[in-house]
Amino acid sequence: MLGRKDNNIAVLGSNMSQTLSCRRLHPMDSTLMKSMSHNPKKSYSTAFTRHFAKKSGFLIKIMASATPTAAAITFGFKNLLETFTVDVHRAENRPLNVPLIAPFTIATSRLDKVENVAIRVELSNGAVGWGEAPILPFVTAEDQTTAMVKASEACAFLRKCPALTLGSMLGEIAGILPGHQFASARAGIEMAIIDAVANSIRVPLWRLFGGASNTITTDITIPIVSPAEAAELASKYYKEGFKTLKLKVGKNLNADIEVLQAIRVAHPKCQFILDANEGYNSEEAVDVLEKLHDMGLTPVLFEQPVHRDDWDGLRYVGNIARERYGVSVAADESCRSIIDVYKIVEGNVLDVINIKLAKVGVMGALEIIEKAKAAGLDLMIGGMVETRLAMGFAGQLAAGLGCFKFIDLDTPLLLSDDPVLEGYEVSGATYKFTNARGHGGFLHWDNLA
Repeated sequence: MLGRKDNNIAVLGSNMSQTLSCRRLHPMDSTLMKSMSHNPKKSYSTAFTRHFAKKSGFLIKIMASATPTAAAITFGFKNLLETFTVDVHRAENRPLNVPLIAPFTIATSRLDKVENVAIRVELSNGAVGWGEAPILPFVTAEDQTTAMVKASEACAFLRKCPALTLGSMLGEIAGILPGHQFASARAGIEMAIIDAVANSIRVPLWRLFGGASNTITTDITIPIVSPAEAAELASKYYKEGFKTLKLKVGKNLNADIEVLQAIRVAHPKCQFILDANEGYNSEEAVDVLEKLHDMGLTPVLFEQPVHRDDWDGLRYVGNIARERYGVSVAADESCRSIIDVYKIVEGNVLDVINIKLAKVGVMGALEIIEKAKAAGLDLMIGGMVETRLAMGFAGQLAAGLGCFKFIDLDTPLLLSDDPVLEGYEVSGATYKFTNARGHGGFLHWDNLA
């Protein structure tokens, strides 16, 4: 293992089958080397030794010089966990409040404005990383007040802790903000640290997480509204180029059917996802599928049809949906840890898992992704109600890994204001990540004070 005293950054060179290895080359230039070595406390050096070594089945390639003409290398997130030393100079969090275009109503709650938490981490080399802890009442365990307190605790730790490897630092954060109880705050802190590291090595997040692509295409969500309002939104999204609509259902079965009919008239060629947010019982969920089938309407996905703890009901709906109607069922609220993934896999409960960073954190999400892929499950990535900070991070992770069948990263499009500067480019349903390093987006920090 390469230690801190080696003063080297080792980078993942090959083994393309690894889930989190990068697939494209990225040059390291002299600017990067200066940014990594200007502070003696950081223990990075501008002179690298060229050699190859075998480590845990990976080929590790270490740069020989800091000149702009040095050979290109490949960065990998897994390898950086062990080889990149993080020295935090400053860490702080502030409320991130943003108005919505209209109230966001789902089966279990209603949101009138976004009340999240923004995190800023600055390393001793000057690199800055940004994170966001999204809050959705009755879905995330934290409210904004709790998330602020816990994020402050984590930031206080980062400010006083010695320089640590990236993996060790993220492990410490997991201890301060454990489990689902503080997952949203943990996700925000993890985002900020990882973004700062990506900025340090001048690599965009999508490349750090695998480099499969620098674009994604998202669906768009229609919350629980009247049929007329749903039709108006569907028509608007049709003109903007959205091919897949995600419909929030689960409060009133008959009203849900009426809304679906109205949407189909306004956007006749759309695919649609049903998201009940635990709103139905198992019989109601099957009834919805039967009625839609009789109408000639088949969703591409049925998300969380029953209560998160109703494993028998989830399995019952999943089996009928798959065998009778050819519809996949996804676990969202039912999948809040790796333990839940094992339940789903071993019980053959359903076909799809919805990954949300605010439910399990970044590191938890990567662990779940690997397990789900190994078990042959399909993957969806979604969010709570975030700005382009958290959505940009999740989007770059999805683009880089390239393993998600369903992408639901639309919530910044539902906000009436965009506090995030720069970041990804939006063209209808397509997000393009053109930033040179890290996340690419940032906030006017003083404006949040």
